[in-house]
Amino acid sequence: MPKVSREDAPNVENQGPAVDRWADLDGYRAEFVTINVDSDLTPLLVGLPDDQCQCPHWGYVFTGRLWFRFDGREESYGPGDAFYVRPGHTAGADAGAEFLVFAPSDKIAALEAHMMKRARQLQSA
Repeated sequence: MPKVSREDAPNVENQGPAVDRWADLDGYRAEFVTINVDSDLTPLLVGLPDDQCQCPHWGYVFTGRLWFRFDGREESYGPGDAFYVRPGHTAGADAGAEFLVFAPSDKIAALEAHMMKRARQLQSA
């Protein structure tokens, strides 16, 4: 059975505001995330259906606060919380948050490609 830890994740991406350490585990990405500055992904989701993330996420919060907005409300998750968030949301986290998140590999790859394209658009504006 495949496994990964924060220490041996084969993919490490330092995006500045966040550091992602991840591996693909049989079609699902397991991603350890460390947030360095307060982050709101909402602007990066513009252009997706309803300007929202269309990927489901399961996870666990180690430290700090992670939030999701959907259906006109916000839900926050803190240390010790396990969560599931359905498609159709925006997301963010406070500086210092650390969490583990799982998502279907194909959906998260498409989401990341869109967010990178959107980040380039915002930087050039």
